[in-house]
Amino acid sequence: MKRFYLTTIIICLLTLLAASFVYHFWDKKPEDKKLVVGYLSENDEMTANTYNFFQSQNILEKEFPEQAEILTRTNVQEDETMDALDDLIRNGARILFTNTRSEKVKAAAALYPDVQFCQLSTGVAAELKSGSNFHTFNAKNYQGHYVSGVAAGMKLRQLIDEGMITADQALVGYIGSFPTAETISGFTAFLLGVRSECPDAVMRVRYANALSNFSREKANAKELIDEGCIIIAHNSGSTGPAAACQEASATKTVYYIGFNENMINDATTVSLIGIRNNWDPYVMNAIRAVISEKPLETVVTGEIHGNDICAGFEQGWLEIIDLNENLAAPGTAAHVNEVIDQIIKGKVDIFKGDYTGVDSNNMRIKIDLNDGFTENSNSSKPTFHYILKDVITVEKTSGN
Repeated sequence: MKRFYLTTIIICLLTLLAASFVYHFWDKKPEDKKLVVGYLSENDEMTANTYNFFQSQNILEKEFPEQAEILTRTNVQEDETMDALDDLIRNGARILFTNTRSEKVKAAAALYPDVQFCQLSTGVAAELKSGSNFHTFNAKNYQGHYVSGVAAGMKLRQLIDEGMITADQALVGYIGSFPTAETISGFTAFLLGVRSECPDAVMRVRYANALSNFSREKANAKELIDEGCIIIAHNSGSTGPAAACQEASATKTVYYIGFNENMINDATTVSLIGIRNNWDPYVMNAIRAVISEKPLETVVTGEIHGNDICAGFEQGWLEIIDLNENLAAPGTAAHVNEVIDQIIKGKVDIFKGDYTGVDSNNMRIKIDLNDGFTENSNSSKPTFHYILKDVITVEKTSGN
């Protein structure tokens, strides 16, 4: 009988202990639970875009210093993508952020339904199906390019008004990474921003055919400067264009527009303004969604199309960086802020005006921008791929 009572007491104690453990585990706040977060990139932090992409890790470490563990894989080539993803998941990753263009990310998501995959929608088609664990996202980069173009246009107008250049010398250059809609949308928005302040401006474009190639981008920028371009902008990933502008500034009037990198300390005499993607809002809300076991698109704020989402200045996904007030035209800061405010309020039709665009893939197809064009209307992946006649010239590509 004593043995029976002793056994009963032990069972009761074990039951109470187990109940207490379960209670305290589930009673914890969502932020108290450990979460492994994976980052994967096809480049490393020497590339401006990847360096900027990884900056969201800083706020993650700040907001969840004890709860979040970050795993990073860089310089992952196409044929290494699946192995790198497998490795991150084997090490506990429950959510993955990647700026790789590989289609294998979507394939991996099908193999790991309990892991959330978040891919920047630059190379992969945006996912419109709701309810899956594969998500795409992007910023409305055309907004940022337009605003930086406004600052550039104000500078050109100042140079014309002061007699430094003539109206027919208002020439800007652009180095694109690849001849994709993402690039074309960006440089078109940039020129339209320039022309909103300096209607005589025209643009020359060269493609580096690389995400980040310092020597190629620098050479392209130098050629554009030698052709008379006063302002150089780009969406490529190296500091090559900035270096070319800095070197040329000793003998020529030239200014640089940055993208996802702060060059005001390295190119102090040429860096006019820069724009960057701010991935903090997306990453933090995606993390909160996973912790609270909610669908990502019910927590992340933006324009949602199924499992795809995009946002711009209105959600803080874009930022103006290093506006150099020593170089910028008077009143630039105030006017830039005013333009951003008008964009947020929906009062600026960026892709609209008396322009005809020619399809970059089929010259027989044209678009009349008097009717306007709404970018990112159906997905976060840019779709504008028309070259504006008479004001934009694509000169050549590199590395073919």
